[in-house]
Amino acid sequence: MAEELVTVYGAPRRRACEERLLVLTAVGVPASVSATAGLFVLQVAPGDAAAAQRHLQHYEQENRPAPPPPPPPPVYPYAWVGCVLYAVVLLGVAAALSHGAVRLDAFDVGELDAARVQAGEYWRSLTALTLHLDGPHLAANLLAGVWFGYLAARQMGVGLAWCLTVGGAGLANLLEALAAGPEHRAVGASTAVFTALGAMAAYSWRERLRFPQRWARRWGPLVAGVVLLGWTGTAGEGTDVTAHLAGFSVGVLLGIGVSVPAAQRILQRVPQWLYGALALAALALAWARALAS
Repeated sequence: MAEELVTVYGAPRRRACEERLLVLTAVGVPASVSATAGLFVLQVAPGDAAAAQRHLQHYEQENRPAPPPPPPPPVYPYAWVGCVLYAVVLLGVAAALSHGAVRLDAFDVGELDAARVQAGEYWRSLTALTLHLDGPHLAANLLAGVWFGYLAARQMGVGLAWCLTVGGAGLANLLEALAAGPEHRAVGASTAVFTALGAMAAYSWRERLRFPQRWARRWGPLVAGVVLLGWTGTAGEGTDVTAHLAGFSVGVLLGIGVSVPAAQRILQRVPQWLYGALALAALALAWARALAS
């Protein structure tokens, strides 16, 4: 009596069965294709069924279609608005001080003076972001801030990106002043520049963790951010490496925080202009307090 064959695969198309017949033939498992009830089946002897299933499973795993590429992240409009306002603030403060439009000691009451911050003048952590020693110092922070700020605003929204940048940089300055010696002084928007870089790198990294990508692609944004920090944030005589590192670190924490899905759902309920207004108001109030001191 002929041995009854065992079905190890079935498909509505004969070609699918023939492809798997070639696989089994290549590994020395005898098989045949037959049609039954409108379905094509691949059959083997009972003794070969386990080996056939094993080889077919391996074939399916190797030929599984690649997952679809992740959808492109949302891109927010009007990123240029934040860059324009950033330039207006820095250039406006520089013009006001150079033309004597405010009190003559405005630079002194606005700089990050660690001893005075430790004495309670916390507004200096924000006002110092808008002060610069000279033209090249201002130009460098303008260019870098516009570039990183634009990219961050495209990712997170113009208002939220600059709100995180200003708030995070102010926090980084405050932490630096509280930890530094009383003789420490600093000015410049570079802390804000590296806060924006850190937030942008961490936000991109956290977003990519949700997609089935290779580790190099997922960790690429964060690694690139660290490389840029090392390349641009440690070079030059008189560079405040501590401030740059503090700004970047705070930015990373903020970027991770706002990328959490639950946080995103809450943050998206607030209009972007309100975040931007909050950032401008914080700077304005800090300067009002400084000039009134």
